[in-house]
Amino acid sequence: MSRRQHSLIAALLLAAGCAGAAGASAQAAEKTPTQTATQTATQTATQAATQAATPTPPRPADGKALFMKNCAACHQASGRGIPGAFPALAGNAFVQGRAGEVAAVLLKGRGGMPDFSDSLSDRDIAAVLSFVRSNWGNTGAPLAEAEVLAQRDALQVDHYNNGQMSNKH
Repeated sequence: MSRRQHSLIAALLLAAGCAGAAGASAQAAEKTPTQTATQTATQTATQAATQAATPTPPRPADGKALFMKNCAACHQASGRGIPGAFPALAGNAFVQGRAGEVAAVLLKGRGGMPDFSDSLSDRDIAAVLSFVRSNWGNTGAPLAEAEVLAQRDALQVDHYNNGQMSNKH
């Protein structure tokens, strides 16, 4: 969890604690102030943790922009690739297949395909793959950031370090 998410959760907990103490209902009046505040804080913490843990699906516009920047030179904006050089992504059964296998190609590279593990975050990879899997007649399900992270861990690929050089090469 990022520092920003931790700060947000802490702020929500603080606000919930204050709101719980100020807005007691008739039912809560039967409980001691400590029980009411503890219960409210616990409920708020649970809600905040659930919201933080729920992956936000990447926006299609992000995936398209990332595709145009990182992939279109080879695979073309149309997704048709260049015959004999770069495979078409449009109607590609592999692209629409197992999400983890598709993510592995972006994380490790394959043949002439470079790896993007250092230049794209897990969220970026999920966004671009979700875009590819849902365009040009493709009907693959979108990927969540957590799926890419799980694949990165399974492949033992260094974690994205904001475009900084890693010592893996």
